[in-house]
Amino acid sequence: MSRATLLVLADGRFPAGGHAHSGGAEAAVRAGHITDAASLEEFCRGRLHTGGSVAACLAAAAALGVDPVALDRAADARTPSPALRGVARRLGRQLMRAARATWPHPELDALAGRFPKGAHQPVVLGLTARAAGLGPLDAAYCSLYEAVSGPATAVVRLLGLDPFDATGVLARLAPELDRVAQDAVEAAHAAVTDGVDVLPARSSPVLEIGAEAHTAWAVRLFAS
Repeated sequence: MSRATLLVLADGRFPAGGHAHSGGAEAAVRAGHITDAASLEEFCRGRLHTGGSVAACLAAAAALGVDPVALDRAADARTPSPALRGVARRLGRQLMRAARATWPHPELDALAGRFPKGAHQPVVLGLTARAAGLGPLDAAYCSLYEAVSGPATAVVRLLGLDPFDATGVLARLAPELDRVAQDAVEAAHAAVTDGVDVLPARSSPVLEIGAEAHTAWAVRLFAS
């Protein structure tokens, strides 16, 4: 594992398109679920243990070499919201462009050919980690950090939250992120031997409903 490579992939400035998405925070702010640092922390914690955990398992499994087409189907089955499925594929397409330019690899080329409109972002992320010489734990960490840092960054814009407070939220969640990342790798190893159906399918209905409502807004700061 190269720590420098991991930093490149996890860097929010990596041109994968995530900066345009709030991870559900914009809808949560409008609904009154996020009003300050404390409620942001609860939102991010919920996201970490539900959709974030599922995405991390998919990414870790892809990094281990589990069939990405099967993982993409598994991601579809675990994403009830059409809006979120569309977002995941758009982000996957953008990440694929950045990944192929940065770490050219035949497995990336094959997945891009199979899904010209984009595979699910966690699957692309895991395969990108694999192409970059990173392991399943690295992929899980990248996925989970994105799951919580995206909303935290967005809320700074949406509410004018102090950036120091938003960063404090991420720091307090770090021990939980460590545990979820380790669990994701264990689940990914199980998928290698037992198939993708053993991967967790933890739901987050509030995020799903919020995503569907968000697509109908006339004015919004973020794409999702």
